[in-house]
Amino acid sequence: MHWQTTRFDIDLAKPQVMGIVNVTPDSFSDGGQHAGTSAALKHCEQLIQDGAHMLDIGGESTRPGSPAVPMDEELARVLPVVREAVKLGVPVSVDTYKPEVMQAVLDAGADIVNDIWALRRGHAEEVVAAHPRCGVCLMHMHRDPQTMQVAPMDGDVLPAVSAFLRERAAALTARGVAHQRIVLDAGVGFGKTVAQNFSLLARQSELMALGWPWLVGWSRKSSLGAATGREVPADRVAASVAAALLAVERGARVVRVHDVRETVDALKIWQAIQPV
Repeated sequence: MHWQTTRFDIDLAKPQVMGIVNVTPDSFSDGGQHAGTSAALKHCEQLIQDGAHMLDIGGESTRPGSPAVPMDEELARVLPVVREAVKLGVPVSVDTYKPEVMQAVLDAGADIVNDIWALRRGHAEEVVAAHPRCGVCLMHMHRDPQTMQVAPMDGDVLPAVSAFLRERAAALTARGVAHQRIVLDAGVGFGKTVAQNFSLLARQSELMALGWPWLVGWSRKSSLGAATGREVPADRVAASVAAALLAVERGARVVRVHDVRETVDALKIWQAIQPV
């Protein structure tokens, strides 16, 4: 199993660790720590040193209640970082839902578009479909970042998440995007209750039946805080690593994390007991 991207065919036979690079002043966990280009690039280098297989660069916080960022501001944050990050020798993903930002970062050599809106905004679908190779991650989100936790989903979320992502992937393949370019994400924390988020983890193997690789983002999420009593996101490292490991055991091929070194170490232990 491979994930085809702009410059890399990523081998998903072993789980891949995607290091988070928030070039924002207000992300829920590390807002402001890597907000400038220089600080963000140093963080990219550190994540790679810690074992990250790929980077995910974002210029707009999507935490619950977060305001939208104007396109020009997002570009100013992200584009200088992407232009340098593509020289670091690993796949570079950009976390954005704006078609104009997608086009700019792909023109700068980015490998993957990671979209919380699953290419439903503007002409995002057309931008990705027009690119000959870029990878894409399609995520499920209920409502939008401003309202998703004000009125989260009701009941069993798996059927709705599964149907939505099946439809979005089918829409993209109908435009000629190769199956191996697409990865799916159930959207932990994006319009779901704590119980619903954990149901996505407990029953994750059911989602594997859709036939695409899965990317999972549990890192430092509030549901982990609810389960552990850790109110500060940075105190949720152990819980984040546990969730990433459980997700991989249930079939996830990519885990998107803040704490790369700890996650990489945990996965090495998991890999050590796998059949040769």
